[in-house]
Amino acid sequence: FPCHISYFDWSSIDTSNLPSSYKTNSWQEKKLLQLADHFFQQYTHLCPDRKPLFIHPLNECGVQKFVSTTVRPTLLPYPDMYYWSGCASFVCDYLIMEPLKCPITPPSSLYSPTTILKYQRGNCFDFTVLLCSLLIGAGYDAYCVHGYATLEMCSLDQTQELCPRLRKPPEVPEEEDPNKYRIKYPIEPQSKFELQQKAKKEKENEPAQEEEETEEEVEVEKPKRDPLHGLRVHAWVLVLAGKRKVPETFFINPFTGNPHSTTDECFLGIESIWNHRNYWVNMQDCRTGCKDLSFDLSDPFCWEIMFAESNEPSQLPTESAKEDTDEMVSDPSNALEQWGPCMEPSICLTLLLPTAEYENPFSQGKKVILYDKAKLEKWAAYANEDGLVERLTVYADSDRTEELEVKEWFKHREDLLYMREVNKQTQLITDHFRPGHPLLLKAHSYTSLEPETGHTVEFYHTARVDGLWKRFENATEMTEYFVGREDFLHMRHIEFDERDKEMEQAGVTADANPRPIVQIKEYFHRNPEKPADEDIEERVFMVIDDIIQLTYHLELHDTIASQVVFCRVIGREKREDEIFLSRENTVKYQPWSSEKHKNMLHLYDLLWELRAEQKELKHQVRESEAEV
Repeated sequence: FPCHISYFDWSSIDTSNLPSSYKTNSWQEKKLLQLADHFFQQYTHLCPDRKPLFIHPLNECGVQKFVSTTVRPTLLPYPDMYYWSGCASFVCDYLIMEPLKCPITPPSSLYSPTTILKYQRGNCFDFTVLLCSLLIGAGYDAYCVHGYATLEMCSLDQTQELCPRLRKPPEVPEEEDPNKYRIKYPIEPQSKFELQQKAKKEKENEPAQEEEETEEEVEVEKPKRDPLHGLRVHAWVLVLAGKRKVPETFFINPFTGNPHSTTDECFLGIESIWNHRNYWVNMQDCRTGCKDLSFDLSDPFCWEIMFAESNEPSQLPTESAKEDTDEMVSDPSNALEQWGPCMEPSICLTLLLPTAEYENPFSQGKKVILYDKAKLEKWAAYANEDGLVERLTVYADSDRTEELEVKEWFKHREDLLYMREVNKQTQLITDHFRPGHPLLLKAHSYTSLEPETGHTVEFYHTARVDGLWKRFENATEMTEYFVGREDFLHMRHIEFDERDKEMEQAGVTADANPRPIVQIKEYFHRNPEKPADEDIEERVFMVIDDIIQLTYHLELHDTIASQVVFCRVIGREKREDEIFLSRENTVKYQPWSSEKHKNMLHLYDLLWELRAEQKELKHQVRESEAEV
C-alpha cells in the first residue's frame, strides 16, 4: 500500500466494560438472526453463483450480530456534524485506515462504532458504519454499501489524483457578445496556397512525431493492471436524494470523505446495502459498474428486501434500545414494527467524543495525504504554536523532490493571518489576513521582512479613511493605489534618492536618516462636475528641483492636454515663507483654457495651495514609510 498503514492487534482490546448487550443476544436478536439466516439460505439457493452476503458477522465480543443493529444513528453536538461534509471529514480524519485481511472477501467481524471510536482505527466497513450512523442521526437517508471498487480506492492510494485544494472552480459561461454579428475584417490577408503547403508539410511530419511519442510512452512506466480488478471488496456510504434537501443521489468514500457520483468508474459493483431499519440485496447487473444501477429501493426487480416494509416505517432493533419486553411476537413480518426496545442501552457515542477529542481528531499528531505532484499535511487546531493547521506542497515531479509552491493555512491567530503562499522559485511570500487587522491588512507580499526590500501590501480599503487598497515599496520608489476617494485620486507614485552614506556609516537609524524624496506624482480620475481644463489629471511635485507640473484632463475630442509648470527662478534662494512668481518661472500651454488661468493672481493663489499640499504630501509619505 502506498500510504502508511499501522497494524493493530485487535485481540488485545478490552471488552470488559462493554454492556451486556454486546456479549449476549436477547430473544428478539436471536429471532432476528434466525430470519437473517433463513434469508441467507434462500439467497444462496436462488443465486448460487454470487458471493456470500455480509449479513451477520461477529462483533468485538465474538457474538454474532445482524449488521443493521450495528448502525447507531447519532447526532453529535457540533455544528459541522449536522452536515454530511462535516461528518465525512471527521470520520476520515479521526480514524486510521486498516486494509482488509483478505482483499477479496468481507471481514469476518464488524465492531461497534463504540469500539471503533475508542481505538480510532478500522477497515472500510468500520469507517462506513460509523459515518452512516452519523449521517442518519443528522437526518440523511444514508445506507452502508458492501460492494467492489478499484485498487486505488480500496488501498487509499491518491497519488494519481489531483489534490482537491488545486481543483479549479467550474467556469462560468461567458455572456453572449452583443457585437458578435458585426462584420469582422481580416487583419492581414493570407495566401491560400501557402496555407495548403503548410498543412501538407505538417501531415508529412505527423507520422514521425507519432513514432517519437509512442517511443516516449513506452519509456514512461505504465500502471500495471490489477489482477484482482473487480474482485476487491470495499464498503462505502450511499446517500439517497430527498431528505435534508439532497438534490441527487451520491456516494461517499469513507476513507477520504469525498463525494462521488453514482456513475463514478471507481465503483465496480454492489452486493448489498443496509441501514438501521432493513437490508437490501442488489439484483441488478453490475458488469458495467454502478453507472446503470437504479436506487429505487421499492422496486423488487432491482432490490430484494429482507423484511417487507408496511406503510408505516419499520423499526429494527438497535443497540440504543430500552428495556427487554416479555411479549412474544408470532408473525415475523409484523415483528419488526414492534422490535424497538430489544436491548440494554449501550455506551453513548457523544460521551465517547468530548470536545477535546473532536477538536483534535489526529491520533498521530498530524495527517499526511499524498496526491499527484502534491502533499497535504493536516494538524489539529492549537497543535502548532503559530496556529498552522494545514500545509499543501506542490511539486514539479511525481517523485515529489522539487518544490514549486507551498500554501499554509492558519487558525486562531491574534494577527488574523489565515493563509500564506510561498513561491519556492522566486521566494516570494504572500500572507493573507481576515478583516479586523489593526492596520486593516488584507495581503502582504515580500521576499524579506527587512524594510525597503520590496513589499506589496493590500488593504481592506472600505475600512480606511483614505481609500488606500494597495501599496508597493522598495528602496527607490513607492506606489499607492486608491479607490472611491472624493478627490478622484487613484494613484500616487513617489521616487526616493539614496540616504546620506556618512550618516549610515555613523550608525544613525533609518528614522533619523530618511530617504530624500525626489518626486511625487499623483493621478486623478475625471471629475464630471468640473470643466476638463480645470480638472487635474496628473500632478507632479519635483521636490529636489522645486518644480510643480499640472496636466489637465482632455475634452472628448481633444488631443493635447493643458499644462501649467511652476519652476524655481535660477539664482534665487528658496524660502519657505515666500513665493516669487513671474511669467519667467511659469510655463503654460492652454490653448482652450478659461480666462482665469491667464490671470497671474489666480496662478499665484494656486501656487500657494500647491506648496501647502506638497508639504502635507511629504508628511503623508513619511507616514506611509513608517506604516510599511
